[in-house]
This record gives sequence, structure tokens and C-alpha cells, in this order.
Amino acid sequence: MLSLATASASPAVQEVTTFAPGTLLMAGLLTVLTSSQGLLTAASKTGDSYAYNFATVPFLAELTKLGISSYLLMRQRAADPASIRMTKDWRTVALFIVPSITYMIHNNVQFFFLKYVDPATYQILGNLKIVTTGLLLRVALNRHLSQLQWMALLLLTAGAATSQINTDCTAGTVQSVLHAPFMGYVFGVVSALLSAVAAVYTEWVLKKNNDTLYWQNMLLYGFGSVFNFANLAHSKIGARDGWDLLHGYSLVTWLVVANLAFSGLLVSWVMKFADSIVKVYAASLAMLLTTLVSIAFFSLEPTLQMALGLVIASCSVLLYYVPPAALTAAPAKLPP
Repeated sequence: MLSLATASASPAVQEVTTFAPGTLLMAGLLTVLTSSQGLLTAASKTGDSYAYNFATVPFLAELTKLGISSYLLMRQRAADPASIRMTKDWRTVALFIVPSITYMIHNNVQFFFLKYVDPATYQILGNLKIVTTGLLLRVALNRHLSQLQWMALLLLTAGAATSQINTDCTAGTVQSVLHAPFMGYVFGVVSALLSAVAAVYTEWVLKKNNDTLYWQNMLLYGFGSVFNFANLAHSKIGARDGWDLLHGYSLVTWLVVANLAFSGLLVSWVMKFADSIVKVYAASLAMLLTTLVSIAFFSLEPTLQMALGLVIASCSVLLYYVPPAALTAAPAKLPP
């Protein structure tokens, strides 16, 4: 088992708990996939727009996740039928509707959020989800975090925000950072709350019982497919391209679909066997990884803000997960 620090019932004490084997690997893969998602989406553009209907991407991704989960469930059932746990009570099944609705509302709020703010402000305010996730874990799941862990989350928020601040005075962008209409801040807060609600609720529903993850995924992505199809059908009203779902698709577009699908499967694994904070760290570190990749391959000029953001985020990871005793331990003395 992987030992990581977490808080005990006393907020001031930070003890060692265990995550499932493979947590670091899954979190690392999630970070890489989340980072590549933005790069692939940008690469799928034709000029300044998309040649395909973007609403088809989450729908096809949901279908892909549903198909993979069904296949893995059948394999597990064939290999070890006794290990399968499936609760089919309608009250339990209905609980999986909520994440689909929440994510759908969140996606629409994101659209309005972007209407009121510039990209830099969007990235900075988007980091509010780090704090709202921690607060909701405390309120909804009674998850106690130590003072050191709260400091780590605040540092992560500051580090992620710092890396996105543009101080290039020649471009005239300094004045635009965090200078948005009031409704921009409203949608920013609502977006952060919805993101936290979706993450914490999904963690709760996946850990509510010992059902097989593949079965729970089938419920999540089954309802997700239904709601995404409804959203797609709404977007097709009055559209001229009819129901040609693959219109404008290219190899890169399919990579976007695959990336979104496998990212979702990794998120559900992390929620089931780790927690929402691991997902938050993976998402925040992915943003910094994207910056590093852009510097290496896309001629993005490194800045002091980027370096500070990376250092602060790295310190945050150590503060949150490394036991305080290990942080304060004196280094071993070298033999004379």
C-alpha cells in the first residue's frame, strides 16, 4: 500500500494513511493526459475554429468509457465471478444521475464564464476549485485537514495562479488581469463550487459501498451518455450538417476523444481508491506541465511567474503529503 499523509480526527494532527497500490502511477498518468488534453484540443482546430461539432466529443467519449467499462466488467466476471459486487437497487442507481447533471450544468457555466473574462483571468479564478474542494470535503464528508494541509492547498492555489499572471507591460495585458465585470466573478465562484460538488459527490457515491468499480463506471457513463446525447440533440436543432456526428473529424480529433475517455476512467479510479485532492493536484500540476511542454516544443518564452508557480506547487505537494515528522527530521550526519 502507498503511504501518504492525511489528517486524523484532530485537525492539528497529521497521520499516515494508505492509498491503493498504483495511486502514484494513476495520478501521474492523469496529470499527463490532462496536460495533453488542451494541447490536442488546440491542435484539432482548423484555422481559428473547429471543423467538427465540439458537442460530439464528450458524447463519444462517454460512449467509449461505457464500452470499456462494460468489457472490463465482463472480463472480471469471467475470471472471478465471486469478486463482482453490483447493487441494482433503484435508489442506489439513481445516485449516479447527479454527477451527470452537475457536470452538464458546470460545462454550461464555463461557457458563460468565458464570455465575461479573458483567458488569464479564467485560469486564475479557475483555481478557486482547489479551495472549494477542500472546504466541501470538510463540510460534506467530514474530512479533517490539518493546518499544514490547508496551507498546502492555499499554496497550490497561489502557485497555479502565479504561473498564469502575465506582466508583459509592452503587450498591455497587466491591467486586464482580474479586471472583469462583476458577473465574471459570479460565474467564476459558481464554476468553482460546481467543480467541487461534482468531485466530492462522485467520490462519495463511488465509496458509498464496495461495488465493483467497472459496474459503477457503467452507471456513471450510462447516464453521462444520455445527458450528453440530449445536449448534442439540442445543439443539432437548426444545424445544417444534420446528424453526421463525425463531420470534420480527423486523427487528432479522435485523439481528443480518446484522451477525454481515458482521463475520465483514471478520474473514477482516483476517486474510488484515493480522493478528490489527488485529482485536484493532478489537474493543477497538469497546467504547469503544459507550460513546460509549451516552452520546450512551442517556443513559449519562460517567465519568472512560471518558475515561481512550479516551485510553489512542488512545495505544496510536499507539505500536503509528506508527514510533518519527515519534513522536520534532521538530515543524517555523514560519517567522518
